[in-house]
Amino acid sequence: MAVEVGSKAPEFTLRDYNNQQVSLASFRGTSNVLLVFYPFAFSGICQGELCQLRDEFGDYAGVQVLGISVDTPYSLKAWAQQQNYQFPLLSDFWPHGSVASAYGVFNEAAGMATRGTFLIDREGVVRFAEVNGPGEPRDQEAWKKAVAALP
Repeated sequence: MAVEVGSKAPEFTLRDYNNQQVSLASFRGTSNVLLVFYPFAFSGICQGELCQLRDEFGDYAGVQVLGISVDTPYSLKAWAQQQNYQFPLLSDFWPHGSVASAYGVFNEAAGMATRGTFLIDREGVVRFAEVNGPGEPRDQEAWKKAVAALP
């Protein structure tokens, strides 16, 4: 079951595509955070969604965007450089899918994260949550409305 709106966001520390640790707690009190879980780097729907996020990045001013998948930091770096993503991509590779599991968006049978999106406020409370099924692209307009509604 996915993390629900109004609940405390599960804490985590993951490595980014530069192999640097990134903790959700490091944004507490300073920035809202948009977590975008996706199945795999270099896959069609995932790339389309993240490229749209890149192209409309100005709509997320004041929000730290973090992409999360079970890919290794090395493949994420190659993908980020290829697509010119200006937000961190985090590796939930090991323990495999542990953060996606904590958010209720890990497909254990397939070994990947599903398309889960969570907007977390500066106090660490989930203000928006959406989970899409396999092969079902997300409508990012809902994310923008949730961001606009933040205090």
